[in-house]
Amino acid sequence: MELATPGKAAGETTGKTAGKTERTRLKAGPGFRRIWKFKLLYVLLLPALLWVLVFDYLPLYGVSIAFMDYNVIQGFSGSHWTGLKHFRALFESEMFVHAFKNTLLISLYKMISGFIAPILLALALNEIRTRWFKKTLQTAVYLPRFVSWVVYGGIITLLLSPETGIVNKIISLFGGTPAYLLVEPAYFRTILVVTDAMKEMGWAAIIYIAAIAGLNPEVYEAAVVDGATRFKRIVHVTLPGIASTIIVIFILRVGFVMSAGLDQVINLYNPMVFEVGDILDTYIYRIGIEQFNLSLAAAADVIKGVIGLALVLAANRIAKRIDPDSGIF
Repeated sequence: MELATPGKAAGETTGKTAGKTERTRLKAGPGFRRIWKFKLLYVLLLPALLWVLVFDYLPLYGVSIAFMDYNVIQGFSGSHWTGLKHFRALFESEMFVHAFKNTLLISLYKMISGFIAPILLALALNEIRTRWFKKTLQTAVYLPRFVSWVVYGGIITLLLSPETGIVNKIISLFGGTPAYLLVEPAYFRTILVVTDAMKEMGWAAIIYIAAIAGLNPEVYEAAVVDGATRFKRIVHVTLPGIASTIIVIFILRVGFVMSAGLDQVINLYNPMVFEVGDILDTYIYRIGIEQFNLSLAAAADVIKGVIGLALVLAANRIAKRIDPDSGIF
């Protein structure tokens, strides 16, 4: 057996002590030393931080446009500050109030359908046991997400055409009278809600499918042993297992209540359905782009943002009270 020499033992002890001292110094020393230790990781993070700073935080200065009579030529420094003038003008405008009400209604309908449909789709896909059929169906429901609303809106217009549309063909087949549904105010909001759910639910279901895949399969096996049917396994195992994911997605969706979908509405609505289809996004588009009243448009956008933030905070607070482990922050 080789005996350790005193010099060697002393060297090992000194090395260990030095390493321990260095770790203690890094742990207890100034924050700069800890940052310097992981400097390469911060260098990798730097491009993302610059992106957020340049494209998310610096543009926030543009919010000041809502509080001044902004003139493009005079710029920020030369434009006259007016305080809450444009906000008062908005709430005194019948068109803004009408667009505000339409936005709330359409967004509420979309939130209900767009929130429930992906969950049901994810549950249905999870119950499919034929692998090739499941993958094919997943791909089919994902594809509409990658089609722009310009193209998708044209497809919807063709499908709802009173002469060649397949929807009116089916209506005629059952003895009904063909109608141009896109110009009927009574149907327009329903069309917006249904087509939005059809386009987005496949993509939104990905998160729920991933959450379901992460559940413990032994829990399902125990439920089967106890005699639980498929429906009972969904109700008592799957849904409780993804409850935290559902809450987070719901809170995030609440933040978009004031955004009813500019791309969709502007590609589908027309003067015949203006009364039920005009929303805040289209109102801001008309005021800001067509009339070039940037201050009034910015004020309307600020109202959207403030209400969205308040709703997210309220929803998160409620979720925390129901379950302290839920919520997004």
